[in-house]
Amino acid sequence: MLGDALVYASSLYVINKSVFRQAGATFLKGMIMFLFAIGVFAKASYQLFTGASPEASIMGLIGVGALLANLLCLVLLTRHRNDNLNMASVWLCSRNDIIANTAVLVAAALVSLTQSILPDLAVGFLLTFVFARSAGKVLSQSWRQMQQAQ
Repeated sequence: MLGDALVYASSLYVINKSVFRQAGATFLKGMIMFLFAIGVFAKASYQLFTGASPEASIMGLIGVGALLANLLCLVLLTRHRNDNLNMASVWLCSRNDIIANTAVLVAAALVSLTQSILPDLAVGFLLTFVFARSAGKVLSQSWRQMQQAQ
């Protein structure tokens, strides 16, 4: 949730700032997405090698609460997602959060049904790909915009 707070705060802070500052905030969001990708990969790898089993009920409870909060944010941001790169990137972060929340809920149900860590691992590696791909897109677009704005 700290990452989400940083993403939203930086996006709000630069709304009326220069294109360069908006691109800088967008670059920060790309770095946060990339760090999420690394974190999710590290967690999934740890679970794979240690056989640590997730607690499906906790996954489900947290997943539902996070999904509702992120759905609200996405709805509020959708009409502004094409305004500029800053808004497009924060919308992308919210979309990724909804993908992650939904995937966690599916994994929680499958972990509960199968008593296996495999669904959680599959979701972890899938989310690594989603976050890394989004981060690459945001980082390259914001870098180009910062170069053009100088």
